[in-house]
Amino acid sequence: MSTPELPASNPFAAPSTLPYQAPPFHLIEDAHFLPAIEAGMARQRAEIDAIARNSEAPTFTNTLIPMEQSGRLLSRTLYAFSAITGANTNPTLQDLKTHIAPILSAHSDAIGLDLILFQRIATLYHQRASLSLDPESLRLLEVTYESFIHSGSNLSDADKETLKQLNEESSNLSTAFITRLLAAAKENLYVTPNASDLDGLNEAQLAAAAELAKSRNLQGYALTLLNTTQQPVFDTLTNRTTRKAIFHLSWQRTQAGSPHDTTEIVQRLAQLRAQRAHLLGFPSYAAWKLQDQMAKTTDSAEQFLSKLVTEATARITAEASDLQALIDTQNSPAFTLEPWDWSFYAEQLRKARYALDEEAITPYFELQSVLENGVFYAATQLFGIQFTQRNDIPVYHPTVQVFEITEADGTPLSLFYSDPFKRDNKNGGAWMSSLVGQSKLLGTLPVIYNVGNIAQPAPGQSALLTLDEVTTLFHEFGHALHGLFSTAQYPSLAGTAVARDFVEFPSQFNEYWATYPAVFTNYAKHHATGEPMPAGLAEKIRKAKDFNRGYHLTEVLASSLIDMQWHTLPPDAPLQTPDQIELKALVANGLDLPYARPRYRSTYFAHIWGGGYAAGYYAYQWAETLENQAIAWFESHGGLTRANGDRLRNMVLSRGNTEDLAQMYANWINEA
Repeated sequence: MSTPELPASNPFAAPSTLPYQAPPFHLIEDAHFLPAIEAGMARQRAEIDAIARNSEAPTFTNTLIPMEQSGRLLSRTLYAFSAITGANTNPTLQDLKTHIAPILSAHSDAIGLDLILFQRIATLYHQRASLSLDPESLRLLEVTYESFIHSGSNLSDADKETLKQLNEESSNLSTAFITRLLAAAKENLYVTPNASDLDGLNEAQLAAAAELAKSRNLQGYALTLLNTTQQPVFDTLTNRTTRKAIFHLSWQRTQAGSPHDTTEIVQRLAQLRAQRAHLLGFPSYAAWKLQDQMAKTTDSAEQFLSKLVTEATARITAEASDLQALIDTQNSPAFTLEPWDWSFYAEQLRKARYALDEEAITPYFELQSVLENGVFYAATQLFGIQFTQRNDIPVYHPTVQVFEITEADGTPLSLFYSDPFKRDNKNGGAWMSSLVGQSKLLGTLPVIYNVGNIAQPAPGQSALLTLDEVTTLFHEFGHALHGLFSTAQYPSLAGTAVARDFVEFPSQFNEYWATYPAVFTNYAKHHATGEPMPAGLAEKIRKAKDFNRGYHLTEVLASSLIDMQWHTLPPDAPLQTPDQIELKALVANGLDLPYARPRYRSTYFAHIWGGGYAAGYYAYQWAETLENQAIAWFESHGGLTRANGDRLRNMVLSRGNTEDLAQMYANWINEA
């Protein structure tokens, strides 16, 4: 491939001159991406060719080091492209994303399946005992070799060609899935002309619903859907017909026959993945995927989930009985508990048991206070880091905020972008990613961003959060900490470049600080008066922490089991319908419960079809086990202290994938 010249006027042509090499979003136009991506691929391919065809015998210095240094133009372009297409996209960029998906897949395969390059890596790998490498360099060599094997570098030429075709089609389908899901999220609104249909929503929520309807040239009120089965408004909506209508909108958004049907995409993706795994010598995609995860095997992951099912079913059966009794008491004639009833009656039961009302607590959870006086405050107490808002750094949307993070002594550490509000052109859910990756080799400090989907309030209103949304802010910043504390030499091992069933540990553990008394009292203040939340109300929140746990565990487990059902299919299995797969997974595990449905259905399960969690959604439960051990350690060692924070930072958060993850965790959790 010839290397096209990229005009100097293209913002990606050279590293950004902004602080931390932050992307110059004020200069970037849609038209800049394709030429930069094409030039970046060509340049990296030339760099890789030079490494592979070096006439000198392979050494770590002439092979692994230049591999780590390659592709910088492509990387800085794709970092920005991924951020914008995920959080602030448009039809032009969506078309471009579809166009480049197979091209990027082919580019990746051209490197990962390059036999000459692999032979150099394999030579070094088999000589590793005599190379006198430092531990991190040895880890890079081992991870790189295993990655090439994992990707099919040792296949025959014919099988490599087949693999390339499977990879290309899979890439196209994953992109198409996300595109349809985004369209479904934008168009699947619940719309009503009658405010009475929304009885139970507060004034701010009604104002936001009216504002949304107005912005879409609709009469009355409109509600958007989160990319989950259950919707937060179910907690308070008193109109059962409305709840049912919203539930079915959510449940059927991408089903067969809907305008944005993803059924055939899901079916074919599962088939392609099974075929790919077979080609690579594995009985299923899950078996292939899990070999380099902490779980290691499908059996290990499935046995882990099975143990949790026993706990979940015992809890949810009792919870359902309590809710049905409440329904029977309040309604004549009574009706049978349905999925759209669960949250509404659970919220009433929580209020009755703990005198805790969501409407009473949300005024104390104002977004900016939660972020700065909660999330940032906890990080400062633990790690000594300082936050300063930067209004001079360009952003990709006006509502994005940028903060510079420094060490206690002022040493620069990172830039952090916060993008909390839901938009029609933003993917669903919440996530963390990077705009610049950390690497001592490349001389780069991390630039991290968190994205959320909190409903934007009407003009003049405060952004008030639910407790779940508060927890999500802490969760995603846990990922951010994992990225911004990275001190890796090599970019391939830096930050969150770890196994899926470990990457969720820092984020889930960071949720612990959301209700930690010293942190909670610092941010839980009334948005209008500034008064702290009454101690009694805060105590009720802590006491109610495990309320409804059976339901929450069940809905997530159900989705994890559906994920595994799809990805343990053998390569010769006929195309499966989502309904078939879901029924098999749920019935086999006793979770086919009419009143509690999976958190994600197959057809809108973005984590596994477009988010890298295929055969890996169990990671959230796996990491929760690590989290529980971590909480116990902190509680037995004094809690929120700099000493404890620094130990976690130095032994885990800064290490990325520079050492064996299980051993890393064991070294930290076990007292020296």
